Amino acid sequence: MPTYIMLTTLTPEGVQTIKNNPTRIREVNREVEQLGAKVKAQWATLGEFDFVNVIEAPDEKTIARVSLELGSRGTGRYETLVAIPIDDFIGLV
Repeated sequence: MPTYIMLTTLTPEGVQTIKNNPTRIREVNREVEQLGAKVKAQWATLGEFDFVNVIEAPDEKTIARVSLELGSRGTGRYETLVAIPIDDFIGLV
């Protein structure tokens, strides 16, 4: 299944939501699954991005739907990258 890296930057509203209800993070992960994708790994990070997520989704339409749904809430900004397995990448070169 295709893998995507989703980089998340919380808005001030998103920071307040997490502060008031840290378990909201896991609730969002379940919502991602309801949209047809799966969070395979997740880290809170310091710096430009607040979270780095490794997500599997069957196709780009599904990950676009996830990104659009999450982005429409106004609690975060999202950047999604396609992750190419290194052996596949080497085979392309």
